Amino acid sequence: MMGRPFTIAMQYLVSSLILMTGLSLYGCSDSASVSNEAQVPLASLTIIPSGALQPAFSSNTTSYAAEVPKPVASVTVTASPKDSTATMTINAVSTAAGQGRSIPLGPPGSTATITITVSSQTGSESTYTVTVTRLLSSDNNLSALTVTPGILAPTFTSGTLNYAVDVATGVTSVIVAATKADPDAVISGDLPNDGQATIQLGGPGTSRNVSITVTAPNGNSKTYRVTIDRAASSNNNLSALSVTPGTLAPAFAPDQLPYTVDVATDVTSVTVAATKADPNAVISGDVLNDGQATIQLSGPGTTTQVTITVTAPNGNSKTYRVTIDRAASSNNNLSALRPAALHRRRSHRCHQSHHHCDGSGFKCQLDDQWTRNQLRSTTRDFSVGAPRVGHAHYHPCASAQWS
Repeated sequence: MMGRPFTIAMQYLVSSLILMTGLSLYGCSDSASVSNEAQVPLASLTIIPSGALQPAFSSNTTSYAAEVPKPVASVTVTASPKDSTATMTINAVSTAAGQGRSIPLGPPGSTATITITVSSQTGSESTYTVTVTRLLSSDNNLSALTVTPGILAPTFTSGTLNYAVDVATGVTSVIVAATKADPDAVISGDLPNDGQATIQLGGPGTSRNVSITVTAPNGNSKTYRVTIDRAASSNNNLSALSVTPGTLAPAFAPDQLPYTVDVATDVTSVTVAATKADPNAVISGDVLNDGQATIQLSGPGTTTQVTITVTAPNGNSKTYRVTIDRAASSNNNLSALRPAALHRRRSHRCHQSHHHCDGSGFKCQLDDQWTRNQLRSTTRDFSVGAPRVGHAHYHPCASAQWS
């Protein structure tokens, strides 16, 4: 009975010893293989150009990693065994202690594993490995940026992201050209990957934003921005001006502001028509923005002033002035005429004859009856007491004469 518990205890002890021995021999896996002591150790190990080995070199550490930038296409590995009699190969090529061995790398983003094997005279061997990663580029810069026509403000530098460009009002499009610092980077946004595009602008007085995103091969990106300001029009000219009826003097020209127009005396109104050179300008004054107005004139011999102000989209304005002169009348005609002898006046009547006299007693008019009977027989004046030719009677009004 006592023998069975003893046997179980011995089995447990043996199992524990086996587990401890296994852990001691194989350890725990990690990114670098570490043993208590390499059988044929290295005294040194370097990689050029390099970042530092990770972890830092130690004779008993046999696995390492290193990273190099994209432009590095190869590395040089140099190692020296502690035992001067040991031999060494790097990537299976026999290499003397302290001799550098050039190892080509793959393309950016790839890794290369370099193996250093050290052998002793007794046949013992240790192997070290270095895994080199050639990094993808992190360059998301532009090396050049232009806008044509136009000048960037501020002047381009790869580290400046925001720019402004002013263009004239007549510019309807620009060409934006961007050059990647890293040919393997990718351009996106308002420009294709080849880095050039024609950008259509809005109307005068508007702004157009252009974005250029550069993504490096490693995925890092940044965005350049260009604001293109198209100037508002400064055109405050008329392209045509007329007055109907009438002729402008001098003949119309956009830069000629004062004019005169002569119209006949019987013209009571004129039509003024003005055309803006820039459709976005505004006409004001005596003519509406549509550019036409009927202007009523004052009487004959008067002058009427017509003002036409044109304001450009940028706010600049100027005023055209038309002076319309309506001629004075040249009519010196009578529209009607009646002989005074046929005009009945209300005056003192002379009772002694068929005459009536005016209030002064000096002029008389024949009354209608007497005129009908007697006017044909004489055209001479009468005087008081003078006999009328061809008749037996005389005019009874003193100092009277025919009128």
